[in-house]
Amino acid sequence: MRTAAPRAASPRRYLMCPPTHFKVTYSINPWMDPAKPVDLPLALTQWETLRDRYRALGHTVEELEPRPELPDMVYAANGATVVDGRVLGARFAHPQRAAEAAVHVEWFRSHGYAVVREPEHINEGEGDFAVTDSWLLAGRGFRSSPLSHPEAQEFFGRPVIGLDLIDPRYYHLDTALCVLDAATDEIMYYPGAFSPGSRAVLERLFPDALVADAEDAAALGLNAVSDGRHVLLPQAAVGLFGPLRERGFEPIGMDLGELLKGGGSVKCCTQELR
Repeated sequence: MRTAAPRAASPRRYLMCPPTHFKVTYSINPWMDPAKPVDLPLALTQWETLRDRYRALGHTVEELEPRPELPDMVYAANGATVVDGRVLGARFAHPQRAAEAAVHVEWFRSHGYAVVREPEHINEGEGDFAVTDSWLLAGRGFRSSPLSHPEAQEFFGRPVIGLDLIDPRYYHLDTALCVLDAATDEIMYYPGAFSPGSRAVLERLFPDALVADAEDAAALGLNAVSDGRHVLLPQAAVGLFGPLRERGFEPIGMDLGELLKGGGSVKCCTQELR
């Protein structure tokens, strides 16, 4: 296949939280094993490299103050979903992370966001909500409640497309699907993470999507962030680099191996402030 011309990136604003207190002492997804120790200095270095790369690409990164009692706060994507300056907060499925929701709401209110909703139903922010120009893609099956979908649709005024996740390794939508270009509704995803009906929906809505294989999905290669040109993704997802380049994207491999021990990578650490 002939490589497409390079695409144009657009400046983004992200919210991240340093893994100052990151550790794995419980297991709420298949990636977490308390028997495997976390190298905290290495985790901090890997996180800082990701943050600095965003800034080097011209993006703005805001930082959330970590709390010692909330070791998973580094996965900032789960704290809220922001569209057109409107903030839908999170309501976590597991008690270990429940207090993170209030920290995020407090941050948004203290930073001038006027429309902030604390949700009635369980949703884990951008873990299960992915935004394109046409739709709000919404995962369900392991964490977020199906009842959160109409709540989000009513709040954002965007059509919500519900997608059923069936593989516990891909417990959030952002572990199985990435928006590559929101303006053109371009995505990449791993079909094996979804129910047959949801796969059919994705095929109908996104016939030209980049489809990942099982090996790249298992490297959390879909847990990626794109600015419309640069795609930051786990460096182990080597099978995605060529197809991304063929489409005009510039893949940038990142090593977040220590944070993978908690079940997250690039996207989990990155909440977009739209």
